[in-house]
Amino acid sequence: MIYLKDTYRKILSNFTSLSFLQIANYLFPLITFPYLVRVLGPANYGLVNFAAAFVGYFGIFSDYGFNLSATREVSVHRDDHKKLQEIYSSVLLIKILLFTISMAILFLLITLIPFFNSNSTVYWLSFSAILGQVLFPTWFFQGKEEMKYIALINVIIKVLVVVSIFTLVLQEDHFLRLILINGVGSFVTGVLGLFFAKSKYHVKLRMPNYESIIFHLKDGWHLFIFSLSTSLYSVSNTFILGLFANNTIVGYFAAAEKIRQAITNIFSTISQTVYPYLNRVFVKSRADGLKQIKKLLLLVGVLSFIFSLILFVFADEIILLVVGVNYIGSIPVLKIISWMIFFVGISNVLGIHTMLNLNYKKVFTRIIVFSAFFNIGISFLLVPKMFAIGTAISVFVTESIVTISMIVFLYFKQKYFERVSDV
Repeated sequence: MIYLKDTYRKILSNFTSLSFLQIANYLFPLITFPYLVRVLGPANYGLVNFAAAFVGYFGIFSDYGFNLSATREVSVHRDDHKKLQEIYSSVLLIKILLFTISMAILFLLITLIPFFNSNSTVYWLSFSAILGQVLFPTWFFQGKEEMKYIALINVIIKVLVVVSIFTLVLQEDHFLRLILINGVGSFVTGVLGLFFAKSKYHVKLRMPNYESIIFHLKDGWHLFIFSLSTSLYSVSNTFILGLFANNTIVGYFAAAEKIRQAITNIFSTISQTVYPYLNRVFVKSRADGLKQIKKLLLLVGVLSFIFSLILFVFADEIILLVVGVNYIGSIPVLKIISWMIFFVGISNVLGIHTMLNLNYKKVFTRIIVFSAFFNIGISFLLVPKMFAIGTAISVFVTESIVTISMIVFLYFKQKYFERVSDV
């Protein structure tokens, strides 16, 4: 009984910390987002988001799925300091090496391809934010279920970033200042994260053994493929749209997507909070794990449907209120992608929390990879003719396929186990 109380107290504490962080994530964009879309205008705002989508691939490559795989490892070995030191050093070293490779690839792309060379400063400044993402050990704090440090560090830096934006970003041609501010903020966040990890848990970067590096590369592979494939129908949509449409149209899509993403982050908070806990429950008992999944699925399903419905019904009012009349083109986009909130919420529970914990990694990966390539294909068919609307339709249909595929697979798997148990 005492153990259960401590467990639920820890979950509540982590949820409170992440909720505080998410409130900050909503509050600060609520202040800066309407300001930036008006000051920068659709064209420059579109360019900033296109660059962010482009360098986002390098962020995914550098993360290598460690926010899930390394979180799980830290959670399982949370009381073994020697093992934690090994995990910390191996994961951090791999991420730094992947970041270095990313930098070399970006240099080649900017040097050899005129399309990227024309805005090279934008891409390099945007890329600087990836370094902070690499350094900040989110996966370590999540595994230790000490998310208050994530919240504390991020909120402090976000306050400084907001102040800097209002002080330095004052007109349309100040978009480079915005990118630089975000890059510096990300880097400082990463450095502070390393400092907290060292001072609180006495871990620091040391040269790990070869076996440990290979283990973490293999352990994170399926989740890396998941993250990379997911990006093909999330990050890639803005990128592909930017290849066929001007920056203004990209701005229309980006504005609607920012609003949708802000709501989706609510369910990311729930997901991040319960992820380490569910890992431990499934290790002890499959049946208990599935019971917790059913509760989580009901909670996420109901809440995400309500949010999707609100966003769909009041899309006109939300766009006019949040981003203004210059973004009328965002209204039909928001109506279409509003339902992604529901589908993403369900697929996260079924995929990350259920299929991975039941060791259906290969099927999980196949679903994501198939959906990713489907999205690329349908995007190149729709986007050249329908632009932002085509992008919205592509990502919505793709996310629907992901969710439905997971439902069908888990349904028939459950039926199979019921037949086996009857025999």
